[in-house]
Amino acid sequence: MKTKWLFPHRFRLIGWLIFVPSAILGLAALYVDFKISWLTANWLSESITILSGNSVGHVTENQDLTDEVAAIGIIIGLLLIGFSCEKVEDEMIGQLRLEALQWSVYANYIILAIAILTVYDMAFFNVMIYNMFTVLLVFISRFRWLIYRNNHTVLAL
Repeated sequence: MKTKWLFPHRFRLIGWLIFVPSAILGLAALYVDFKISWLTANWLSESITILSGNSVGHVTENQDLTDEVAAIGIIIGLLLIGFSCEKVEDEMIGQLRLEALQWSVYANYIILAIAILTVYDMAFFNVMIYNMFTVLLVFISRFRWLIYRNNHTVLAL
């Protein structure tokens, strides 16, 4: 079966090697306020006072990019893990992949709807951070489960 949009099988390992350290870095940046010093960028911005409407001048801000690098690493890693070919990529694997992707989108939006109704303030911001990765995480988990279940069904025959 010709797959146009899938990465080669070896990219799955590369995805894991990117995802695991990026996830650790992201969790450390989110919960322990961990920062990598060389990922701090100085931005020149104009500060404006709200009350008078006059421009105060140019202010240099330090922007830490640790969480941005972690998020990009998590996304790239999960994409490589989720969308790498299997060793044998046939129509059945393609159907399992499609079913897992559809299931993960449904699950993601059900989780999001529940969060919208039950979570507020800064906790909702944390939910939205996790929600960025939920589709890919659920897809990978569901797809791996379907592959596992399918292999055990075939071996049982």
